[in-house]
Amino acid sequence: MPLLDVRNLTIELDTPHGRVKALEKVSLTLNAGEVHGLVGESGSGRTLFARAILGIPGPNWIVKADRMMWDGRNLMEMSAKERRCLMGSDMAMIFQDPSGSLDPAKTVGSQLVEAMPTNPEVAFWRRGKDRQLTAQKWLHKVGIKDPRKVMASYPWELSEGECQKLMIAMAVANQPRLLIADEPTSSMELSTQAQIFRLLSQLNQLQNVSILLISHELETLAQWCDRLTVLYCGQVMESGPTSELTTQPYHPYTKALLDNIPDYSGKGGHKTLMPTLPGSAPALQHLPIGCRLGPRCPAAQKKCVNQPGLTHQKDRYFACHFPYHNEPSNDDTSA
Repeated sequence: MPLLDVRNLTIELDTPHGRVKALEKVSLTLNAGEVHGLVGESGSGRTLFARAILGIPGPNWIVKADRMMWDGRNLMEMSAKERRCLMGSDMAMIFQDPSGSLDPAKTVGSQLVEAMPTNPEVAFWRRGKDRQLTAQKWLHKVGIKDPRKVMASYPWELSEGECQKLMIAMAVANQPRLLIADEPTSSMELSTQAQIFRLLSQLNQLQNVSILLISHELETLAQWCDRLTVLYCGQVMESGPTSELTTQPYHPYTKALLDNIPDYSGKGGHKTLMPTLPGSAPALQHLPIGCRLGPRCPAAQKKCVNQPGLTHQKDRYFACHFPYHNEPSNDDTSA
């Protein structure tokens, strides 16, 4: 039984321009101990998907799903209190905006200690000091060079990178069963990014923590994830094992992402233009008819004015009328 099973999740937003669909029929399955990557451009709905799983929707959200199961329990039927009990203990999230997620009136050390679980094996008169030492240990693990000084600081006294490291320490200190990392290294230098990814990999391998890694960098996700799901304009374009998806993509959008990965070999000339997919992602108020990639797709045809269903072939899913490298079989089914 999968740890997380989401089927046909749809999120609609009430805006001054009317109701729009930010996510439409997004499905994702995450097994215990798996690292799953969610990749897509900004505005594709990745963060909305993560917040829907945690149960922290916005005031103008309408969330619908055929199924949203957590370890055999239906998240859609849980009360707000039951969902809050899951957060921090079973689920944790590293948010993309670290400074906006911290209380500016409290020291970061007090906020970190407050979020950490109490060790019942430690005598009650020693728990305060033990929590302080444990907090310093986690700050050291995520790359904080002077944990004591940082714990005595306020969020506005720290850089964006240090706040992000603090949020990562706060999330992993609870040792949750599912860790959702939304752009966890967006404001860090390369050496610290590698350190954070190694820490997440250790949590996954040594403590069997399942990780949903959200990013727009396909190259990074391909290095660390077991499976990948590609989103575009709130819809799943393709999903499957990382090794198969990166070597033999079915969807034109996935192929475009792979083809447009920067070349670090140094063969390109000075100020050479990087390859990109023509056009830009449409606004939610002006989504195209049929396939949402249609106006930008290099392989678009007349049939693409009809929205493609999600096709299942072996361990791969894709939504395209004209997929690459695909040989139809009798086992193909469309949803």
